[in-house]
Amino acid sequence: MKVVADFHIHSRFSRATSPKLDVESLGAWAARKGILVLGTGDFTHPEWLEELKTKLEPAEPGLFKIKGSENRTRFILTSEISCIYAKGYRTRKIHIIVFAPDFETVEKINVQLGWIGNLKADGRPILGLDAKELVKIVLNTNPNNFLVPAHAWTPWFSIFGSKSGFNSIEECFEEYSKYIFAIETGLSSDPAMNWRLSALDKISLISNSDAHSLQKIGREANVFDLENLSFSSIIEAIKSKDPKKFLYTIEFFPEEGKYHYDGHRDCNISFSPKETQKTGGVCPVCGKPLTIGVLSRVEELADRPEGFIPPGAIPFKSLIPLDEIIAEALGSNPGTKMVEDEYEKLVGNFKNELDVLLEVPAQELEKATLAEIAEGIVRTREKKIFVEPGYDGVFGKIRIFSKGEQKDLSKQKTLF
Repeated sequence: MKVVADFHIHSRFSRATSPKLDVESLGAWAARKGILVLGTGDFTHPEWLEELKTKLEPAEPGLFKIKGSENRTRFILTSEISCIYAKGYRTRKIHIIVFAPDFETVEKINVQLGWIGNLKADGRPILGLDAKELVKIVLNTNPNNFLVPAHAWTPWFSIFGSKSGFNSIEECFEEYSKYIFAIETGLSSDPAMNWRLSALDKISLISNSDAHSLQKIGREANVFDLENLSFSSIIEAIKSKDPKKFLYTIEFFPEEGKYHYDGHRDCNISFSPKETQKTGGVCPVCGKPLTIGVLSRVEELADRPEGFIPPGAIPFKSLIPLDEIIAEALGSNPGTKMVEDEYEKLVGNFKNELDVLLEVPAQELEKATLAEIAEGIVRTREKKIFVEPGYDGVFGKIRIFSKGEQKDLSKQKTLF
């Protein structure tokens, strides 16, 4: 059974999120995107937890569905925790995704975390808690729980982040490292970058959207082939790194992530790792330290050359969200009515967005939509794109077409 899963999202109770993030809308958009298993996000927040308990009912073991609905989306109980604490004479800021198999377990976790910090303040609570102590609390609550360091390379809030992270899993979690089986690569890195660290060979690399709005669901995801759908079968597939069970991950092009390159947003400075070395890590405009991005941080910790593929590595596929492809093809912006209309037409003609991006043959795409949109999807599959990397909180810019090329494609189709 093919299962596409996006485990890391947020509810409307997290900061800087859409007010439309309710259970019903999440289920509908997951189906539209092609996501079968969706993380609930934010189960530590009391109001969101109450909504989840009210609107969801048990489905397969450890998974949930919307009550009284024919929607096929399955929900898995997840939440992101922000641990901010001092260790090794530095302030550490580590985000961790927690997976739980049932509401009873969630309630027990929340009681203990509620003694440490205010769970009502944010859907992603900030706790003055050592990351290894979080592992201890969560696993003592239920040994079937699962923890994954989130967006592992983001400069400010991650296990390997240049600003507040560590140099290894062992340095962060110490004796509890043996319970860390996976990391989330994040939008600014992909598996190929992580393969350069031999220390991560034993670690599964998962990818999730970290969606703060409905439209961002599924921009990164995980694809499994499972005999039986359940919480335990999903966790086991991640842990095992068995390529027959864990088929591949769906990735952003990492250059599009907002922390891929080094830079200084206020001064409009974006540098590759080599350029940063020449400046000594200092902004040439204002003289302040550059924000060191993911690519430089990987270079710093890597013990393998670029392009190395370890034996048994789970493959990945890099995509551009469908609305972004349509917007560029039409010379418009995501969110405009023209783009939304084309999006709905394409998704309506086929199963879902991921089906359009990954599976539908080029000939069928050409019959169903404009020539430039079909060509944009095909070029994305073939990685024939132009990229301006993101830096210091600024998303990268992806281009599929050279200037004016879309019009030429339309003319060719009209001619034939």
